[in-house]
Amino acid sequence: MEPYTFELEFSVRDYELDTQGVVNNAVYQNYLEHARHEFLKSIGLNFNKLHEEGTDAVVHKIELEYKRPLLGDDRFVVKVRAEQDGNVRFVFYQDIYKLPGNELALKAKVTAVFMTNGRPIRPPDEVVQALKGTSD
Repeated sequence: MEPYTFELEFSVRDYELDTQGVVNNAVYQNYLEHARHEFLKSIGLNFNKLHEEGTDAVVHKIELEYKRPLLGDDRFVVKVRAEQDGNVRFVFYQDIYKLPGNELALKAKVTAVFMTNGRPIRPPDEVVQALKGTSD
């Protein structure tokens, strides 16, 4: 596996739990999205600024593989790496590890497509260069 290029630490909040006392499955997608946006900021790309300039990165597909549950007050880290896939897609490999033991809790593959006015486009050069710089 390729190395991760970004990490963001979180703690589970009580309102994210479902009836069984584990993090609700939909909440994991919030963790992943926030980590992706922070990753983009860390490499000089601002999701909101891209939108204002007419380019949107939209989720095309998400694959989640749950390994072990997160519970209330658990600390965890979302680790991220990105790769270009074809002309209009980037794939974000994002894994969640429970701390302090770095136990794998979730494996995710998030495919994003770049669009303008609802149509797929090649990502702007600044996006390609910034994301390629993280995978060298």
